[in-house]
Amino acid sequence: MKISALLTSAGINIGLCVLFLSLYSVLRKQPANVRVYFGRRISEEHSRLREAFILERFVPSTGWIVKALRYTEEEVLAAAGLDAVAFNRMLVFSIRIFSLAALLCVFGILPLHYYGQNIQHLRIPYEDLDIFTIGNVEKRSRWLWVHCLVLYIISGVACILLYLEFRHIARLRLLHLKRATPNPGQFTVLVRGIPKTKKESCSSAVDDFFTKYHASSYLFHQIVYKTGKVQKIMTGAKKACRKLKNFTDTTVDQSCKAITYRCCLCGASSNSFQLLPTDEVVPSRGKVDLDDSSLNIDNEECAAAFVFFKTRYGALVASDVLQTSNPTKWVTDLAPEPNDVYWSNIWLPYKQLWIRRIATLLGSIVFMLLFLAPVTFINGLSQLDQLQKRLPFLNGILKQPHHLVQLITGYLPSVILQIFLYTVAPIMMLFSTLEGPISHSERKRSACCKVLYFLIWNVFFVNVVSGTVLKQLDFFSSPKDIPVQLAKVIPGQASFFITYVLTSGWASLSSELMQLFGLIYNFIRKYVLRMKEDTEFVPSFPYHTEVPKVLLFGLLGFTCSVLAPLILPFLLVYFFLGYVVYRNQLLNVYRTRYDTGGLYWPIIHNTVIFSLVLTQIICLGVFGLKVSPVAAGFTIPLIIFTLLFNQYCRTRLLPLFSTFPAQNLIDMDREDELSGRMEHIHHGLHTAYCQFPESEDIQLEEIRTVGNDEDGGGCSSGGSNGKEEQQQPRRDLSHPTLKGLPVSRLQTAVRCVTFLIRLQKRGLS
Repeated sequence: MKISALLTSAGINIGLCVLFLSLYSVLRKQPANVRVYFGRRISEEHSRLREAFILERFVPSTGWIVKALRYTEEEVLAAAGLDAVAFNRMLVFSIRIFSLAALLCVFGILPLHYYGQNIQHLRIPYEDLDIFTIGNVEKRSRWLWVHCLVLYIISGVACILLYLEFRHIARLRLLHLKRATPNPGQFTVLVRGIPKTKKESCSSAVDDFFTKYHASSYLFHQIVYKTGKVQKIMTGAKKACRKLKNFTDTTVDQSCKAITYRCCLCGASSNSFQLLPTDEVVPSRGKVDLDDSSLNIDNEECAAAFVFFKTRYGALVASDVLQTSNPTKWVTDLAPEPNDVYWSNIWLPYKQLWIRRIATLLGSIVFMLLFLAPVTFINGLSQLDQLQKRLPFLNGILKQPHHLVQLITGYLPSVILQIFLYTVAPIMMLFSTLEGPISHSERKRSACCKVLYFLIWNVFFVNVVSGTVLKQLDFFSSPKDIPVQLAKVIPGQASFFITYVLTSGWASLSSELMQLFGLIYNFIRKYVLRMKEDTEFVPSFPYHTEVPKVLLFGLLGFTCSVLAPLILPFLLVYFFLGYVVYRNQLLNVYRTRYDTGGLYWPIIHNTVIFSLVLTQIICLGVFGLKVSPVAAGFTIPLIIFTLLFNQYCRTRLLPLFSTFPAQNLIDMDREDELSGRMEHIHHGLHTAYCQFPESEDIQLEEIRTVGNDEDGGGCSSGGSNGKEEQQQPRRDLSHPTLKGLPVSRLQTAVRCVTFLIRLQKRGLS
């Protein structure tokens, strides 16, 4: 790729970034978009924007950048949780290490590459990118020791910074454990694989087992029932029917009027309901079969239960030890937070989980292999000159105008790849759901690992392999020489990696800031469907897509820093812009419903270590190709040192992320007992894990009917006169956000649900 093609791609992405940032600074000030750009603040802080006309609302500004940078880490921790702090520290680590790498490589190594051979140079825009890589350095060059020295400095500083960040997140995790609000999950253990017998129910079995073997710390338990969407609807309908059947003086409020909705597209109108005369509604009530016999459907118990303990330490001991000699029975784990429980997977049989994991692993591998074809095609677009040798019919494309060829080779490949990658996260989230995780956070972390492996394989390795296939067709001829093959190809792939950073990095950050999907959804909901704003729905931060993306850019930065340092300035711009954008989104847009306590950091640490070791292995191969035995010899101890450092971190800090220290838990239990808070905590455990929150009993009071006839006098269904009716209080059955919802509409819904229940009992649904 020529420098001019790279500049074309950079110009397009810079233009898109400036456009999106300007539009965002204007759109965020409009009151109609407040739910899109300030969802978290509106839902949690109940703040509002002024709707008066202000000229400043239509002028682009940079005030949001200053506000995002002004927040401290403590404020980010309080607003978005420890996961947000870990994500923010990952960006800070990247900025620090790649600032140092850019300073050393751009000013120290890049001139050595450019003048590595005695050739006549062209003007910079017409130079090939390979001129700025280590491929332009002659064999046995006496300047290769500079590359080895810079590699040592980058690796050493990266390890020091990584250890400091790891220790900082571990300290915050211990503080997160001692937060002011007690976490019910610290007192609760999820038990699965409960053996079923015909003599006793699961509830009795759980109570007998923990009373016998954990008598000193066992408090009580809660059985998990097999749930689904149909079961939830039936449970709520059953309780509503039992309430409604007791009303004998309920009729339609004749003062209710039908609401007319008009479609904004075709202009057609429809009524919300049809108002019937009172004398027609009252007899119809007798036709509704509300007999308990048709609604008495017991929830099916499954082999899982939440077991509550008196102390945090008791719950920790019960979750860590093996309960029986059969590891597949009475399996215990610390329960997730109440808001984090993924109820749809709790009731899955424990013996079925290993089959699900194998199936999802195979599905992920097949999906990764199917992605090879588009990635190879995309890589071929960036190497049209090499592809022309294999496919002669492409000569017509290369004869097109120079600017068109620059657009095809410099911008189009990364755009096409980015479009294909939009399908990866939903599919990996589906695979993670099928694995059977018990919490939303576990499902998202599993999807994060899958997306990370997918990106590293398809964006990095497959591009390297496809580039080698187009050039040599001998990548797999000698697997033992893989480091040498990587050393040959990666400098040549730097052009694609740079354009990928521009498109998937810069442009995606601008798109994230704009919230294009949320903006379109908000417009359709408010102005096309004419629906009220949904104040409850606020999205959570997509860690499963953003963490792998940032780590992939870190991998590209480490592997190309010494070999092709021209990528580092583009990466630095991405990390600086991402630091501002993500802080703004975490503080204003996304709401934290659950928090893993910084469990994303071990994924970050392992990926950085992998990137460092991979970089050192590739450099070892490069030094071997350049016939520099001194540089190659000094690289081997560096690899060993990095692996030893990783083992030290795994021994010293990683255990804090897998379990909780008993010392801290015992101190917290004693403090709560001395202060008298333990009884209050135990009382709160009874309502902490509610499996059917939408089916709670609704306190319905007696409904009085108030009608208006032509004479204007009041009439009642029970034959009461106007005076009696005036003395009685008027109560309407209505939804908090909908005015005048008639009883007949609720009765129709109950009638439909009753029919569904009958079908299920007959085995037809």
